[in-house]
Amino acid sequence: MPLTLPTSLSDTEKLNALRKLDQFRQWRSLDDKRYCLVCGKIITGRQIQVSCGTNGNGLQRVSCSTERCNSIPMDWILVTAEILALVEQVAIDEGKVAPRNEANDNVEHGLASRLRDLAVHFKRVS
Repeated sequence: MPLTLPTSLSDTEKLNALRKLDQFRQWRSLDDKRYCLVCGKIITGRQIQVSCGTNGNGLQRVSCSTERCNSIPMDWILVTAEILALVEQVAIDEGKVAPRNEANDNVEHGLASRLRDLAVHFKRVS
């Protein structure tokens, strides 16, 4: 049995939950965007999942809505022009695969690898 169950909330209740449970960034509306450092997706408040504990204590938890992503508010950064430019550059670079050689045979060149590198950079800055 899961430790948390998805909760169905009104827009106002969901926004209040985000404001209460995200101690790192302010939420003005459910249309506010965040960049998830774990999965590399841009998510909105509307997409974020709010769950309640199953042990009856009513504790709420918010998490990224991306499948198999376990991120929480500390893993989300504000979407700025700089973030959008970096995400766009990663996408552009994805089309330019480095030639294979013995030195880089074991190096990942995919989008996921580059987004993880980007995430590490922002985790250091935060």
